[in-house]
Amino acid sequence: MTSGDVMAPIRERLGRRSGVWRGLYAGNARAVVERGFRVIRTQNWAVIATGFFEPVFYLLAMGVGMGALVGSVPGPDGRPISYAMYIAPALLATSAMNGAIYDSVNNTFFKLRYSKLYEGMLATSLGPLDVALGEIFMALFRGLLYAMGFLAVIGLMGLATSWWALAMIPVALLIALGFASLGFAVTSFMKSFQQLELVPLVLLPMFLLSATLFPITVYPEPLQWVIMALPLWHGVELMRQLSVGFFDGATVVHVGYFLVMSVIGIIAASVRLRKLFLR
Repeated sequence: MTSGDVMAPIRERLGRRSGVWRGLYAGNARAVVERGFRVIRTQNWAVIATGFFEPVFYLLAMGVGMGALVGSVPGPDGRPISYAMYIAPALLATSAMNGAIYDSVNNTFFKLRYSKLYEGMLATSLGPLDVALGEIFMALFRGLLYAMGFLAVIGLMGLATSWWALAMIPVALLIALGFASLGFAVTSFMKSFQQLELVPLVLLPMFLLSATLFPITVYPEPLQWVIMALPLWHGVELMRQLSVGFFDGATVVHVGYFLVMSVIGIIAASVRLRKLFLR
């Protein structure tokens, strides 16, 4: 059997695989990531750092300042904890969300509508899924920086009482993945800078309502069901459980929520890019 005959079955299998993935995925998302890190080297890091300081200021003002007046509140396991310990995990989830969503929305919008970067990328061998995965990864990197910095602040303040708190970092990445992928998909439908104002219009009420600063029981029961459908609420509850090392059946629901959210966002972003540039 000649070498050409030996390679024939392999080429046939690759051909069938490329037929399924042709125009969608080239297996080279790392090229998008490499470009992203080259850009980061020249960015103004002071702008990136602002997203980290916002939850820290909230923690100092609300958790330490107002916390002296609030006293203790029930924790995930029912035992009383300080107000600062109550809101710190919630602010960590919020930090991961903000880092991912603003990176995936603002940067994506500029690259999509003004610099035409994605149009140029898709003119190469890259597919829409390569671009989506690469950009979402860069948004995750920003969320990771925020989460690591804020977790260090929580640790120094003694607001994490369990070694399970170290798992907040991968969970923060999971939260960031869900918001980044969905944010990327939603941004692909935006056509003007004015539409970007809708992002804080959605995020701010979600931040205030998702049991970040107050227990969900303070709201009327119909509103509680609405809050429990919000993604940030699931992230907040999951972070609180990790902070004290308490888990129940709801833990699986919280994790599953973000896994499903991430898959939907990645698929939607890839399909949308393909529709925009590969007609």
